[in-house]
Amino acid sequence: MTTRSGTTPAQPDPGLAVVLGERRRLTDLAYRLLGSLADAEDVVQETYARWYAMPAPRRAAIESPGAWLTTVASRICLDLLGSARKRRERYLGAWLPEPLPERAEWPGGRPGDRAGDPADRVTLDESVHMAFLVVLESMTPAERVAFILHDVFRYSFPEVAEIVGRTPAACRQLASSARRRLRDPRASATPVSRQAEIVRDFRRAWAARDVAALVALLDPGVTAVGDGGGLVAAEPGPITGGGPVAQVFVDVAGRAPGLTILERTVNGRPGLVARLDGVTVTVIAFDVAGDRIRHLWAVRNPEKLRAWTAE
Repeated sequence: MTTRSGTTPAQPDPGLAVVLGERRRLTDLAYRLLGSLADAEDVVQETYARWYAMPAPRRAAIESPGAWLTTVASRICLDLLGSARKRRERYLGAWLPEPLPERAEWPGGRPGDRAGDPADRVTLDESVHMAFLVVLESMTPAERVAFILHDVFRYSFPEVAEIVGRTPAACRQLASSARRRLRDPRASATPVSRQAEIVRDFRRAWAARDVAALVALLDPGVTAVGDGGGLVAAEPGPITGGGPVAQVFVDVAGRAPGLTILERTVNGRPGLVARLDGVTVTVIAFDVAGDRIRHLWAVRNPEKLRAWTAE
């Protein structure tokens, strides 16, 4: 980090804005690698702690603070991904990534309150869609880091190699393996407007407890996964098939007659938010192919719903 000649310790560090300007990009990176905003923010905090723990002359000698911060954050995430696999083996039920709201739809934030708004801290694009993040969970830590750094953040393989401690050829193979996991021959470029219509129809059918209407919107091989984290009730495993999935949603509505279902953007795609007595109890992300829903992910773990606090 460079400083102007003649700067005194009492004056602001002219490189401070450059270093702190990396925060959002680091959070973007860490969230995609970890699938948790809370963990991502811890990683960014630790990264900055390591930066400022260095003596000032050493910091001043670093030509690219952004590259240094990215390297450190990526390595911290790589270590966390290894331990996360063990933690998730002990997790009660299915583990799903933490869902993020659209900035304009976030209920609890105030204009200019960057500390409170998760959508102000993470850029929402194709690489944070729930379907994408769920597939990332099937990758090894090294595959995930190599793929995200190269394919999403556009780092060259030599740069990735320096970060993850492998050869450029090995990193190329890791990213290629990750790409194969993401390929889906059934993937459909359903327009977002059409996805929103299908999700809206699902909301109406769910609110009406209309099993037949729900089944008509679901792919015959649809799967639904719920994440309660052992803190609230959730199905212990995936539910497969239009009939069973529709019945579960109807049963949920029957047990909670005061449930309010709202259309919201979840990780950049049309989704639903269920509230009970003003409290967000479930956030649902959808994967729509053609005119049918083929995947639903229902996050119910309250620790993952703090960003969705009701007005």
